[in-house]
Amino acid sequence: MSESRRTALDALHRALGATMTDFAGWQMPLRYTSEREEHQAVRTRAGLFDLSHMGEITVTGPQAGEALDHALVGHLSALAVGRARYTMICAPDGGILDDLIVYRLAEREYMIVANAANAQVVLDAVTERAAGFEASVRDDRDAYALLAVQGPQAPAILASLTDADLDGLKYYAGLPGTVAGVSALIARTGYTGEDGFELFVAPGDAVRLWEALTAAGAGAGLVPCGLSCRDTLRLEAGMPLYGHELTAGVTPFDAGLGRVVKFDKPGDFVGREALAVAAEKAAATPPRTLVGLVAEGRRVPRAGYPVTDASGAVIGEVTSGAPSPTLGVPIAMAYVDAAHAGPGSPGVAVDIRGSREPHTVVALPFYKRTR
Repeated sequence: MSESRRTALDALHRALGATMTDFAGWQMPLRYTSEREEHQAVRTRAGLFDLSHMGEITVTGPQAGEALDHALVGHLSALAVGRARYTMICAPDGGILDDLIVYRLAEREYMIVANAANAQVVLDAVTERAAGFEASVRDDRDAYALLAVQGPQAPAILASLTDADLDGLKYYAGLPGTVAGVSALIARTGYTGEDGFELFVAPGDAVRLWEALTAAGAGAGLVPCGLSCRDTLRLEAGMPLYGHELTAGVTPFDAGLGRVVKFDKPGDFVGREALAVAAEKAAATPPRTLVGLVAEGRRVPRAGYPVTDASGAVIGEVTSGAPSPTLGVPIAMAYVDAAHAGPGSPGVAVDIRGSREPHTVVALPFYKRTR
């Protein structure tokens, strides 16, 4: 087995006392203090994350947009320069290979950001699918470090370090700028349910930027945050995680994300026929639906636990679960039969190691920030 990769901030994390873990082939900080403290900091103040394990792939050329229209399910050639879009790459059978964010950096240049565990799969698939187009695909995973500052104080903290127009930067948009003297792509994106920014910089600039953000955020209560609280933050926000809510055995329509599939874009795209069938099935006979579950007790539902009805019959399966620091109770996302997917559906329980624990079905997300 090959040794785990380390980000440009690895030594800094260890100096801060982070608990490190192997994640998708990378050594990453799991936590610095406690998940709860870091989670609450992001909800009420600000948190600073190292996300340099994510996979960046650049697509350039006269037909870069058309190549991505063919390779992915979204209409990327229609994306305006400076904007970003959430989309997916699917297999020919419609199964999700990964969910992605795509940035249009210039007229003929796009950047795909893939999940770390799937980056090679995405790179290989996009390279193969772009072969018939005037487009080049480049593996840029080593070209970037990625830092994120998230939380209600994030705009003020970042504004103190840059003259970029943050007020004019919309959600899912990005612009080139300088932050604390470091050249960066400043994107108003995140995976926490809070306002915030993701900063793509050269690896050699990562430590300098981290230290500048830390100093600028000291008075605002910014803290370093690990992957553990990032997971509870995204769970509360109802955001799917690949390998849990999204897999190769699930189509976008199964996941309730059929809106990302653009059948009306010009040309063909990989998975179109299978996804058309999936869309018809979802409209006629809804598949299992992704819902939220709130525990009535204190036991925590975990991924893979069966969801049952009042008779004890299995009606679904938990995909993600954890104690919610914001709600103060255990929560989960689960796929359940459509008949039991309505909020407040009676008799729903999670089988936690042989014990049926009552749960309340709720609409997602569990948490939505006040704008």
